[in-house]
Amino acid sequence: MRGAELLAIATRRLTSAEVPDAGRDARRLLSYVLKVPPGRLTLFLPEDVTPELEVIYHTLIERRAERVPVSHLTGRRLFYGREFLVTPEVLDPRPETETLIEAALALPIHHVLDLGTGSGCILLTLLAETHTAKGVGIDLSPEALNVAYWNRNALDLGDRADLVQGSWFEPLTRTKATFDLIVSNPPYIGVDEMAGLSPEVRDHEPRMALTDEADGLTAYRHIIDHAGPFLSDGGRLMVEIGPTQGAAVAEMMRAANLQQVSTIPDLDGRDRVVLGVKATK
Repeated sequence: MRGAELLAIATRRLTSAEVPDAGRDARRLLSYVLKVPPGRLTLFLPEDVTPELEVIYHTLIERRAERVPVSHLTGRRLFYGREFLVTPEVLDPRPETETLIEAALALPIHHVLDLGTGSGCILLTLLAETHTAKGVGIDLSPEALNVAYWNRNALDLGDRADLVQGSWFEPLTRTKATFDLIVSNPPYIGVDEMAGLSPEVRDHEPRMALTDEADGLTAYRHIIDHAGPFLSDGGRLMVEIGPTQGAAVAEMMRAANLQQVSTIPDLDGRDRVVLGVKATK
């Protein structure tokens, strides 16, 4: 069967399963199976696809129809121009998180701490973009850290990124480490919001990385209350937030005596990042 025919069948199947952007996902998966760049797929559509690859493609389409994320089917996700390994043990890197990257890169970075690092996409992107900075990524999940280790090695950042298992700041309590930048994309979905998430997120991403099983603000309270000793004078604390949490998180930062508190929108105009700066003595 020709590639164009396969693609049409797959698009109809995903559309019938009410998969958003069915045509896009069908193309992405066909590009993956044929091992061709997505931008060049059209050149290969008139060609016949081998029966073996047809079977693989149909299998992937059926799994996508079951709402398994494309990144879990391909094992990869593009983030800020780099490809990251993604598994069901980590959050799927999202374009909205690139708002945090852009804001962090607005000033020089020397020593960065990433709390709840997951795949490592935030920490490793910041290090790759700065070339000389060093950093630490902490995550409670050993399975998530295995993914971060893989991504760190793939990006050749082993000499600049330390990955540590633990809960928030706990692994650093016996050290005197300070950072000029602390970042985090913590679990911020309220438990009562979980049912409304898409099946791709609700059923296939790690629950502990999505929700605090409470109001969605628990992680911010802990991070902001404990960040002070680990921030250097003039250091920045930056957290990704849900679009309705800006005012609450900004108030927490002000109550913790952080200065220059501001909320940064994403490209869709929704509140996405809250920033606070530790005062210089």
